[in-house]
Amino acid sequence: MTAARQVTVLTHSTPTHTAKTLEQLLAEARRLGVILRFDEQETTKHGLQASEGVLVDAPISHDVDVCLVLGGDGTILRALRHYAGTPVPVFAINFGEVGFLATVGEDHIEEGIRQVLSGEFELLKLPAIVVATEQGTSRAFNDVAVHRRAGERVARVAYALDGEELGSVRGDGLVVATPAGSTGYNLANGGPVMAWGVGGFVVSFIAPHSLTARALVAAPSDTLAIHNRSRNALDVAVDGRLVGELAAGATLDARFEDNMGTIAQLSGYSFYGRLREKFGLLAH
Repeated sequence: MTAARQVTVLTHSTPTHTAKTLEQLLAEARRLGVILRFDEQETTKHGLQASEGVLVDAPISHDVDVCLVLGGDGTILRALRHYAGTPVPVFAINFGEVGFLATVGEDHIEEGIRQVLSGEFELLKLPAIVVATEQGTSRAFNDVAVHRRAGERVARVAYALDGEELGSVRGDGLVVATPAGSTGYNLANGGPVMAWGVGGFVVSFIAPHSLTARALVAAPSDTLAIHNRSRNALDVAVDGRLVGELAAGATLDARFEDNMGTIAQLSGYSFYGRLREKFGLLAH
């Protein structure tokens, strides 16, 4: 990558978490002649004023060199959705709890700012899961969860791949995860961890009332149909955000879409190093 000229900045929902780092970023960008873009939400959150190299109330633009995130996985996922299908990479300095998608941690802030503005990083493409609800089409870079609402009856959810039904389970619902998202909700369900770069997605059940319900890794070309055989509607969440519902008796279609997002990764920093750093040894 070459040095940045324009950078979109997205930050943690709590401005005090990133205030000091934001000051460092503004100073370094001004020194290098880099233009920082802040949308209306970011401008209000930080009380920013227009100044040299600082564009405020600026709509999210695809005509930037990189999107810099000062936040956790939730903010990183928001950035990936903004830039889905574009070549704009997301470089994240972690201010969240896990930050599995982050490029660097809080202990390397100064180095991270220098690297993102100078373009000293490698690019890694991420796939997404695409679902269409009555509310519109959504892309998940982590996972899609179809689950029962609090206080309602146990759900019954079935799924089929390429028209072949493979499971119908009573429980709290079902999760469809990308490789990047396999270390989240899917892992909590007992599903497998998938290395970044693996083509395909995993389907796992949430709190199944069964001793035989197993997670399944599907091929990238497989088409997935999720059937709600419950008496009640189920909620549909994309990357932890509620996007709609799946009515009783209705079906939700999902598919794997490769190369939909781009994240920054430092040279020599592998998926397995990230896995060990964030989750520790998988066996002792």
